[in-house]
Amino acid sequence: MRGLRKIRNITAVCLLTGLVLSGCGRQSQITYESTRMETMAEDMQENSQADSFAKNLCVVTGAEGEADASVTAEAAAVFGVDTKEVIFQKNPFERLYPASITKIMTALIAIRDGNLSDMVTVGPETVITETGASLAHINPGDTLTMEQLLYGLMLPSGNDAGVAIAVHMAGSTEAFAEKMNETAHALGATDTHFVNPHGLSDEDHYTTAYDLYLIFNEALKYPEFQKIIGTVSYQAQYTDGTGQTKTQEWKNSNQYLNGKSKAPDGITVLGGKTGTTRAAGSCLILGSQDESGNDYISVVLKAESRDVLYDNMTKIIGKIVN
Repeated sequence: MRGLRKIRNITAVCLLTGLVLSGCGRQSQITYESTRMETMAEDMQENSQADSFAKNLCVVTGAEGEADASVTAEAAAVFGVDTKEVIFQKNPFERLYPASITKIMTALIAIRDGNLSDMVTVGPETVITETGASLAHINPGDTLTMEQLLYGLMLPSGNDAGVAIAVHMAGSTEAFAEKMNETAHALGATDTHFVNPHGLSDEDHYTTAYDLYLIFNEALKYPEFQKIIGTVSYQAQYTDGTGQTKTQEWKNSNQYLNGKSKAPDGITVLGGKTGTTRAAGSCLILGSQDESGNDYISVVLKAESRDVLYDNMTKIIGKIVN
């Protein structure tokens, strides 16, 4: 938009110069004034849209929350969905690897643009051999519904399920990543760049705590997404490549939901997404609610271990009620 305005202004100057030299000074003035008014109108419209956009979101000013040395993760934040209050923030705009929190965007696009009843036959591209990669343990030739793949994506954090969704929807993981980036930037997540649908480390695959808030906030608008991230365990029954019935149970890796960690008194955890790689460290995003029914989104990125991750998250969501 600004580039277009610059071109228009240059054009106006050229017209003005040419017309003055030809003796048409009054006409050049009219042309210049018309272009200037058009530019002013665009500026007003752009500012109005930005104000409207920001009105419905938390805005970080840098003055929120007192320093807390006990929060040792590289980045962390708590945002009030209803109150629009930034309760705590630490390095909210630092670009970091999101690991499997990436899958929020994959799920958002699948739910928003896909059909949950689609039957998807898994292809050979879903075979992932990277050491330590989390899997839903689906195999080439297996046929599942899109809904089943979403549970396989979000509960056991199946990278293979992410690839299956991406290829089904866009033809390739690269094409799907383009859609992820388009969606991110449309939401205002301009410090985000995705190259895959699952979050396995790549130096060009990054985001920020604030951008993840924007993406998660959008995903929470879909009841199907809320249902999936709040599910403790899910049993999937589908057919393999030989037509035989296969059954798997997928369990949620979120320790607040599986009982391994306890949320502060007065806070109910609704669901979220974990993420862990060597480069990203231990990561977690949560949706939670206070006793008054107010919703919150909290993010912790690059904690040094899983224990530290949940310790940090418990501390920052505790700030909602303390």
